[in-house]
Amino acid sequence: MSTAAVTARPREVLADLLPASRVRDVALVLGGAALTGLAAQISVPVPGSPVPVTGQTFAALLVGTTLGASRGLSALVLYALAGLAGLPWFAGGTSGTSVSFGYILGMILASTVVGALARRGADRSVVRMAGTMLLGEAIIYAVGVPYLAYSADLSLSAAIAAGLTPFLLGDALKAALAMGVTPTAWRFVNKQR
Repeated sequence: MSTAAVTARPREVLADLLPASRVRDVALVLGGAALTGLAAQISVPVPGSPVPVTGQTFAALLVGTTLGASRGLSALVLYALAGLAGLPWFAGGTSGTSVSFGYILGMILASTVVGALARRGADRSVVRMAGTMLLGEAIIYAVGVPYLAYSADLSLSAAIAAGLTPFLLGDALKAALAMGVTPTAWRFVNKQR
């Protein structure tokens, strides 16, 4: 069998390997929202910041790359709407809006963008996945930090100090983990085909 026949088509994401159906898509969206909600419960307060370190960003980016843009968007919108409606699955078991809600809005956008990039093959190698994760993280901060500044009445430099700088190392580690997960999953899938 030729390598071309074994290699996944570039327009697939990992979720597309499951048999196609509406039930599959609904289950994937619900699962993506639930994964993000569970990951948000991994919450560590950061001294001097109203924003905790959580597993949300890792989950949101992983949901986007594995489900693709439309299902990733749907999963993160569902996550946000359920939290706004009172389901206590935002960071630390909270719900509703807070000074960190902008990060959730950024995760919606980031999940969509990384999902679109995954459809173009960005999830197939560590190098491409690194760029995809960095872009996703940048999008989350580009929305979250200004929202934090506005909602907490902080200057932009104070919002950067409280809502970006303390998280860079942790987000780099989360991105490194994601960089290993999906390319490894693709290698496994390609060996099984």
